[in-house]
Amino acid sequence: MPFDVFTVMSWILFLALFPMSFIWFRRAWRIFVKHDYSEVALKRGELPPDPKKWSKATGLVNLIAGSAALWVIIGVPLWIATGLVIGPFTNYQGWSSVAGSTIWMKIFADYIVSRQAHPFTLGKKKLKGEATKKKGKK
Repeated sequence: MPFDVFTVMSWILFLALFPMSFIWFRRAWRIFVKHDYSEVALKRGELPPDPKKWSKATGLVNLIAGSAALWVIIGVPLWIATGLVIGPFTNYQGWSSVAGSTIWMKIFADYIVSRQAHPFTLGKKKLKGEATKKKGKK
């Protein structure tokens, strides 16, 4: 195997799947099992008004992305060691496209869920204290 930029980038992509899949599975575990909604549909670090409502969508996104990454993590060594083909692991383009698409789809899906969870308000935004001040003056 030649040691060039292409080989190094391939190894970086493959090795990066390990911590990513761990983090995604851990988030799904926290959401579904521990009912910890602290990382559900965050927008600028803030939780949505009802994080429990969006917990299923966020948990499923993390579970599906973690499963796809695990599929690549298991499939690539099996393909290299035995020649056993499980899915798109017949060449580099196959597994790298699954890995890359998984990463990008996870980013897009998290963005979509977080934007749907935080309602868009038209007009002037009132500060929390302004509504109580106006009521007190009347």
